Amino acid sequence: MKNIRNFCIIAHIDHGKSTLADRLLQHTGTISDRDMQAQALDDMDLERERGITIKSHAIQMKYNYEGEDYILNLIDTPGHVDFSYEVSRSIAACEGALLIVDATQGIEAQTISNLYLALENDLEIIPILNKMDLDSAMAEEVTDEIVDLIGCKPEDVIPASGKTGMGVEDILKAVIEIVPAPTGDVTKPLQAMIFDSTFNSFRGIIALVRIMNGTLNKNDIVKFINTGNEYKADEIGVLGLDLIPQKTLMAGDVGYIISGIKVAKEVKVGDTITTVEHPTDEVIQGFEDVKPMVFAGVYPVDTDEYEELRASLEKLQLNDASLTYEPESSNALGFGFRCGFLGMLHMEIIQERLEREFDMTVITTVPNVSYYAYTTANEKILVNNPSDLPDPSSLDYIEEPVINAQIITKAEYTGQVMNLCINKRGILLNQVYLTSDRVELSFDLPLGEIVFDFYDKLKSVSRGYASFDYHPKGYQKSKLIKLDILLNGDQVDALSALIHRDSAYELGKKICLKLKELIPRQQFDIAIQAAISTKVIARETVKAVRKDVTAKCYGGDISRKRKLLEKQKKGKKRMRQVGNVEIPQNAFMAVLKLD
Repeated sequence: MKNIRNFCIIAHIDHGKSTLADRLLQHTGTISDRDMQAQALDDMDLERERGITIKSHAIQMKYNYEGEDYILNLIDTPGHVDFSYEVSRSIAACEGALLIVDATQGIEAQTISNLYLALENDLEIIPILNKMDLDSAMAEEVTDEIVDLIGCKPEDVIPASGKTGMGVEDILKAVIEIVPAPTGDVTKPLQAMIFDSTFNSFRGIIALVRIMNGTLNKNDIVKFINTGNEYKADEIGVLGLDLIPQKTLMAGDVGYIISGIKVAKEVKVGDTITTVEHPTDEVIQGFEDVKPMVFAGVYPVDTDEYEELRASLEKLQLNDASLTYEPESSNALGFGFRCGFLGMLHMEIIQERLEREFDMTVITTVPNVSYYAYTTANEKILVNNPSDLPDPSSLDYIEEPVINAQIITKAEYTGQVMNLCINKRGILLNQVYLTSDRVELSFDLPLGEIVFDFYDKLKSVSRGYASFDYHPKGYQKSKLIKLDILLNGDQVDALSALIHRDSAYELGKKICLKLKELIPRQQFDIAIQAAISTKVIARETVKAVRKDVTAKCYGGDISRKRKLLEKQKKGKKRMRQVGNVEIPQNAFMAVLKLD
């Protein structure tokens, strides 16, 4: 066990984690040059196309150092704030972390947040300065930033480059010398923690485990403590580029277990596995339950596919434990699911994965956050969907979730960033200069305001320099009202939104104008209205497509034309009573991109 090292790679998005992981795999000979490709560990097409890591990826490397063979278990983690739950799970399975900082960009918000996660779990931190081959690298400045952040010596920071392979030897040496070997007792009863799982349509669920104590042998009867179910360990092994079967796994190992489980609910990430023969009494403290931030309805385009959608979401949840869902129905869209996501990118990725991996075409409603409504009878109601809101006559007040946001930006963009936050009802708490031209701003912001387009706007006002990280702070009382959208007098529940009173008129007008562009013209006039309870605050009309019925009357008396027009008018009126308005899918999403 003294020759095992478990470590993960943490960094801000786009600081070169996956590229550096590629070099480590090449250097240790884990991947042959023939199999090598960029982002070798990212196995989803989506990850390659966007150049981001969505899932954590674990792999085992063997390395000979000073005549001894070492086993290095590496976990490459995502960098985007929406996938921080993946990072927290990876950190729980490790003893050390490589903290990578881009030499051209310096420390960013996500670097700090991931670092705190690692320090909370008492991991050894190895600081690495990446992208040193670029001409724009600011080695000395960024080294000073790292020294200030984690209090190491300047010579402890390893200069490296994922592109050229510079510094890879030093990184492996540091991992072996600095990261402690896993602690654990082989003689104790088995304790293994599930830190991830994937679904294979032939073999069932493959659970990835970190063994804390004891030994696991092939064909042992194991018990999952959380669910109480017992299974036979049909195959166990370690994670190379493919699964590598083994006879036994011991304390300190990171590996996988396949026991023919077909039902997704039976494997819970963070659960403890033990053997039936010598069960353990202690449950490993896994990770806290995930708190979704953004809620949206996901509905199948064809209502017959409801059960298929349920099965697809179940399999996705295995692979992405931060997704939560529950059934709901809507008058406009039929049966579907209310899904909880960690952020907008997470929602976009899930939608795309449903389409690619499961061939499901889905309609996603306008995302919102969850509120608490208090009635005059002192009842507290959780509102995940604007249609759950109690009647205005019995409503006392509404509380909305607030987050504490840290934004790190170049000093020249401070004004624009502050303007953006204040327009989103933010309150400035603190402003700290990290270096002469980098500022850290702390804001309290309502979560509902940042859900839609805040991240994109922040990037555009700061020309891509600002980085953003947040954590929930609780709930506060706010002047919120429900904005309803009516089509021909019928309320479309999928377009309702809870918004601040001050921005209701403006938003109502914008939504009506946007829908007027997107809803195709029918044979009758369509009235699009925005209303607050019974008061209409904005209206647009989609004009009817009309046939010129008077074309055949040339000359002659006006009463003949009038008669034909009246006849047409009656037909239109009858049509309006029976005709219903189809809302195209892009109308639901376009409401988000109003600006």
